Amino acid sequence: MLYRSNRNNAGLLGVLIALTACLTLCGCVTVYNPATERRETLFMDTAAEVALGKELDAELHKKMKFATDPAQLARVRNIGQRVARYSDRQDLHYVFQVVEDKTLNAFAVPGGYVYIHSGLAQTANDAELAGVIAHEIGHIAARHSVKQLQGLMGFQLLMGIVTGASGQLPVSQALSVVFDLANLGYSRKDELLADKLAVRYTRRAGYSPLGIVTFFHKLETDAAQKGRSAPPVFLSSHPPTKQRIAQVEEEMRKR
Repeated sequence: MLYRSNRNNAGLLGVLIALTACLTLCGCVTVYNPATERRETLFMDTAAEVALGKELDAELHKKMKFATDPAQLARVRNIGQRVARYSDRQDLHYVFQVVEDKTLNAFAVPGGYVYIHSGLAQTANDAELAGVIAHEIGHIAARHSVKQLQGLMGFQLLMGIVTGASGQLPVSQALSVVFDLANLGYSRKDELLADKLAVRYTRRAGYSPLGIVTFFHKLETDAAQKGRSAPPVFLSSHPPTKQRIAQVEEEMRKR
């Protein structure tokens, strides 16, 4: 039997009501995401995601050295804001910062925070930098890292960070997940979608999407010169670089 007594039924109903209220109050939402072109159920609404991003950004400032060169910061932020105006997510205030690191890499955390390594900023021309930033904005628009954090950390730990009830460990755990994504790459599907969105955003912002392709080649050359067997995220073994370049070029032919 599914129901043994009215008392048990009332208890079950109470649990369901409490669970529904908890999810509603904590921001569980179902939304249509134009970046993925799908309806998605999320633990966090935008306000909760921004709160999480602020916590992660504060932790990053404790662990990393941030660049202070005014000209470099102005260039990154000007290009970033120009591209961000065409993101599929306009419910965020995007923040662009430069990390003192000679490697050609970049990463993002939930809430609209994008970090460019100083080595990349120095090496990339404007179209290439716009392509990298657009790729990271694509991950944010598609909520890739949010979904990864939801799956790996769970609802309670994530909401504990947002509400300030979790202590230091969950924040460090969340940051570890973000670093893993930055260093090891997202899934094949996520990376290809971010590349596709990068073409869309750079083109709308008035930059040539060809910069995405030329930067791929710069990364290949840099990896070959340094003899790296494990190139940075943009050259992740899944998907292969040739496949990513082919997709970008196919997207460029669309109007």
